Amino acid sequence: MSPDVGGGLTVLFMPESAYGPTNQCIGLGKVLLDKGHTVVFAAEASWAGRLTPYGFVEDLVDLTAPDPDAGAEAAGQFWIDFINETAPEFAKPTIEQLATFVQPTYQALIDGARYCEPQLREIIARHRPDVIVEDNVVSFPALMTAGAAFVRIVSCNPLEVRGDDIAPVFSGYPADDRSGWADFLNEFDRTHGETWTAFDAWCREQGAPALPTRDFMHISPTANLYVYPRELDYVDARPLGQTWHRIDSSVRETDEQYVVPPGVADRPADSGLVYLSLGSLGSADIALMQRLIDVLGTTRHRVIVSMGPRADELRLAENMTGAATLPQTTLMPQVDLVITHGGNNTTTEAMHFGKPMILLPLFWDQYDNAQRVHELGFGVRLATYAFADGELVGAVDRLLADTVLRERMAAVGADIRARDGLRKGAEIIERVGLEHRAPSGG
Repeated sequence: MSPDVGGGLTVLFMPESAYGPTNQCIGLGKVLLDKGHTVVFAAEASWAGRLTPYGFVEDLVDLTAPDPDAGAEAAGQFWIDFINETAPEFAKPTIEQLATFVQPTYQALIDGARYCEPQLREIIARHRPDVIVEDNVVSFPALMTAGAAFVRIVSCNPLEVRGDDIAPVFSGYPADDRSGWADFLNEFDRTHGETWTAFDAWCREQGAPALPTRDFMHISPTANLYVYPRELDYVDARPLGQTWHRIDSSVRETDEQYVVPPGVADRPADSGLVYLSLGSLGSADIALMQRLIDVLGTTRHRVIVSMGPRADELRLAENMTGAATLPQTTLMPQVDLVITHGGNNTTTEAMHFGKPMILLPLFWDQYDNAQRVHELGFGVRLATYAFADGELVGAVDRLLADTVLRERMAAVGADIRARDGLRKGAEIIERVGLEHRAPSGG
């Protein structure tokens, strides 16, 4: 901590109400807390009671009007409900999802930002943070206009930061084939133009700057962090300015230890240990989850299943164990292969621990992560709803038997862990807060 500034900082985090961004902020916040700073979470209300055990201050927001008749919600229930309602859209090509999923998702996020703007202003007035950190895909003007230093985190695929020489975000299109890029962008503009124009006008009415073209999130003039391993990054095709800082991974250190049950740990010599997770939202697609379980149940391998919020509706095979939630960061080092939806947290954590992947993308940037891992040879992308049983079994067997790839992944993981993105990110947030506070506090 700077000797010129007495006392700790007050750092306010505002993550999107989903496990990925919230866990990302928990990891960074815990490092800052351990360094003597006060960490406040202005998270969505369904996270009540889940953040204080880490030592954080909870001052939560509602993104919609509370239902007085509703019982206690699962963390992130706002998005679990939304995903459940729109799950049929996930089988469509990505260009068709722009109208039926991506635009409604942006609109839901925007509605939440508008609704909680007065709440955020009150929270900021109560805590007077030195630095405000937002991990979301739409702007909350109260966070930018508070007079505190503002840090943006991109914990989705960094194609979110657009450029002419990279594939359009949400497309899942190959880097070396531009044939569909223009049509995808034209469809994005057609489906999102009015939504963007209205949100840009509202942000400016709240005192925030104009939004960048096609983007629903402002770039911080001070510091922008993005979470993505160097081995997957796009900076050769789309260089970033000096305010941008890559965190190669940001693996939280708050998960409890995971012990593999004996029946799964004691596996035959010719079998592997596989981790299956479609994330807290994707796992709510019961039909897809059960099909994956049934197919993997025919293999000689052992499988650990993250079963999600509807765990009681799933039937595991004899070669499996699982639970509704699992401590992913302590479980993943023990497995040989990860089957994932391609969410940014799971993708970067698999790279961090050096694990090859099979990717079954569902929505948002998961297609981009799946394509990137596939085209760079760190795993295999399959058609989520159209794969043949033999394709999945064959991919599992092939990746587990590929000793060259597994050695390559182990080396990549060791390099990523050595770069210690978690502490790098926390140090950047700390430095920004201290530099902002120094003129008045030093």
